[in-house]
Amino acid sequence: MLKNKWISLLVLAVLFGFSNKTNAQLGFSHEIGAIAGPVAFQSDYGERHDLKTNAGNTGIGVGIIHYINFSYTAECDCYNPETYFNDHFKLRSELSYNKTNFDHFGEWVSPERTSLEADQLRAMKGNSSVTNIGMQLEYFPLSIRDFTARIGSLGPFVSLGGQFSYYNTEAYSTMGPLGTPLTTYPKYLTPTDNRQYGFSTEGGTVWSIVSSVGTRYKLAPLSDLMIDLRFQYYFSDWVDGLKPNPDLYKENKANDWLVWLNVGYIYYLQ
Repeated sequence: MLKNKWISLLVLAVLFGFSNKTNAQLGFSHEIGAIAGPVAFQSDYGERHDLKTNAGNTGIGVGIIHYINFSYTAECDCYNPETYFNDHFKLRSELSYNKTNFDHFGEWVSPERTSLEADQLRAMKGNSSVTNIGMQLEYFPLSIRDFTARIGSLGPFVSLGGQFSYYNTEAYSTMGPLGTPLTTYPKYLTPTDNRQYGFSTEGGTVWSIVSSVGTRYKLAPLSDLMIDLRFQYYFSDWVDGLKPNPDLYKENKANDWLVWLNVGYIYYLQ
């Protein structure tokens, strides 16, 4: 599994580099930057639609980003012929990492509950670290050229794309090893997806859809600040390390997803 993970990431990194080299030869200009911010991971830990769960199961994400700017050619220090596409779209590539710690929150672990099941949920912990690589196409409804020309201007955008991720997850209990009726909440002892239990400490790979809304602020002729709110939906329910059998537990049938609010700094290469 580990070998396959690194092979997959290496292939994607080579394709990423080849794409950048090809675009440089076509004359497009480039931007690089860094992003960081809090992540709210929506998982099988905790109670659905519970504010404490949404606020408690949070982590941090960081990343490096690269943009292809279709409107400008750095080689000649000039704009490309104006079209709607090159004045309103940019292609964003990204390599990012996030990690989230998990606890059970909500009604079933409230202090007044003193059953063994409540104790098992309170004792159950987990975490997941995810490395992502992928691309998004960003759409700027206002002119990119006008934004670039004015210090202090705003450049709002929305985006849609996909990412390939490797996740490494951990599930454990402070009561002892998981997998026994003494330490494990009953629904996590049920087999799922040909696995012995509804919890896992195995890593894996997964594809996801990424969508963002945000804005840039023109800080200087060659630099921008950015704020970006991202929604990322994984095509797996194992990213958090838990998956109760969905045929028996309908409340846990959704795949994992997260919301990431990040801020970033972007520099224009010439």
